[in-house]
Amino acid sequence: MRYSLCFRAGWKILAAVAILALSSNSQAASLLIPMDDTQADHLKAYGVTFQALEKGYKAQWLLNYRAGSFLIDFSSELVNQCLLMGVSCEKITSGQQADIYRQIEVENMERVELEKAPAVAVYSPPTSQPWDDAVTLALTYAEIKYDLIWDEDVLSGALEEYDWLHCHHEDFTGQYGKFFAAFRNQLWYQADVKTNEEMARKLGFAKVPDMKLEVARTIYDYVRRGGFLFSMCSAPETIDIALAAGEVDIVPAELDGDPVDPGAHGMLDYSRTFAFENFTLELDAMRYRHSNIDTYPDRLMRFADIQDDFFYLFDFAAKLDPVPTMLTQCHRSTVNGFMGQSTAWRKSLLKKFVTVLGQPDNFDEVRYIHGNLGRGTFTFLSGHDPEDYHHMVHDPPTDLSLHKNSPGYRLILNNVLFPAAKKKERKT
Repeated sequence: MRYSLCFRAGWKILAAVAILALSSNSQAASLLIPMDDTQADHLKAYGVTFQALEKGYKAQWLLNYRAGSFLIDFSSELVNQCLLMGVSCEKITSGQQADIYRQIEVENMERVELEKAPAVAVYSPPTSQPWDDAVTLALTYAEIKYDLIWDEDVLSGALEEYDWLHCHHEDFTGQYGKFFAAFRNQLWYQADVKTNEEMARKLGFAKVPDMKLEVARTIYDYVRRGGFLFSMCSAPETIDIALAAGEVDIVPAELDGDPVDPGAHGMLDYSRTFAFENFTLELDAMRYRHSNIDTYPDRLMRFADIQDDFFYLFDFAAKLDPVPTMLTQCHRSTVNGFMGQSTAWRKSLLKKFVTVLGQPDNFDEVRYIHGNLGRGTFTFLSGHDPEDYHHMVHDPPTDLSLHKNSPGYRLILNNVLFPAAKKKERKT
């Protein structure tokens, strides 16, 4: 007991000394949150920056400077917050800040103002489990506030309240993730079907696929009018399938009670999709696959060993292409691969305007993509959990305190801060 009390007292003294040391210099202009290998907790660093924006502090994202560091108005409050959250920070004087700006001017770097913390929504069903969503794990760990919304909220206009929307492995085709063959007798699967059918009836839809199509169209319109969409796993694939199919019945009778429309493939309209075109569907309810957008199982021939499964992040010109540069900020140029309901996407099926942010070498596959739609943007990251390669149903949730410096989870959090960014006019 004496040792414990002494330890706690010593920690408080050290924390107080650290705060005093960081705040003692009257010339301190800003607080630098480095994002290179000196950062103790990359994920919570996003949380500190997000909370600073909520409190009205001015902040900048220093693209490509020390792996995408953040520069925030100096205050003892923020220093204390960094210490409490285990985030590394550095006091920067006016002279040091000027030196940083000069370096940014002459190198492939840029500084972007972060205006305000975006309002964040996560599209998630009430039956979701702790293992369901890497993004909610990341937001919770980073201490970034978000709201959960679902079909009724989306269709009642709730998206108008949010700047940023995330959809994880929702099946917008209304086929319950194509889990019928393996899990139709499991209680969790049956509960998911019941919940969706009850919601469809409540909202006046004859079938679940009809409801999901209307949700997909509402999300598409939300992005077109200026919203930011981030999706992972099977959501990017299934939302494009639903949009392309429209009122065409592509759902097998085992799942919705009536057969697929004859010639369904010939009636797909790819002009209505976000990112993919010219794909073909898997119409067999007993096969765990939605379409040939997902490169699984073909990729097993190339990535037989987990150690070989990784992808590269592309370098972009920070001053000319600040958006893809923001989305790829990381202290690692390679990211370990990870599987999901949609593990990776076929590059040859991408629309021409879509920007590839990350992919493996010499393979018809992409893992991380971005595009514009109307006044908004969408960013898709394939796979389920960046720190759990297989992540099977009922696996425990990933403990992010063991993965504080995860490159894959950094990509998720880049997208959370992206809506806060405003392109800054550079000074000569």
